[in-house]
Amino acid sequence: MTKQTKTNAMRILDRNKVEYGAFQYLSDEENTDGTLVARMNERNTDLVHKTLVARNAKNELFVFIIPINKELDLKNAAKAAAQKKIEMLPHKELLKYTGYIKGGCSPIGMKKLYPTFLEQSSEQMGKVIVSGGKKGFILEISIENLLSTLKGQLKDLIKG
Repeated sequence: MTKQTKTNAMRILDRNKVEYGAFQYLSDEENTDGTLVARMNERNTDLVHKTLVARNAKNELFVFIIPINKELDLKNAAKAAAQKKIEMLPHKELLKYTGYIKGGCSPIGMKKLYPTFLEQSSEQMGKVIVSGGKKGFILEISIENLLSTLKGQLKDLIKG
């Protein structure tokens, strides 16, 4: 019997007895699109969310979780985080601050628990799909469990 691979995000959810679904996919450059990954795992593509990290002028970090097909509105994000202005964290700094790389950045299990915000329109779906913390892994988790685990808040974050 083979041992199931667990990511740090999964271990945190397991330790906290949080219910979630874990799915794996072949991780190559052609399969990193979130919509395709959802289809490969027979999941609703509307549930797929991306994790974005931004910072303020003092280099304090903030995490934003938005639908994969939407764009983060930096003004809305700054307002949600009670900041005057924020900017996206460059991809090359992602590993240093979060412990994750682009394409495998989960909101769960970062090096620190940064203030985290989920797009408020996602609440109506009841659950979301986020990165599992490593390329090739995704997690399906209820909005309630995600927000509880991350001490997150629902806010208006997207453009349009």
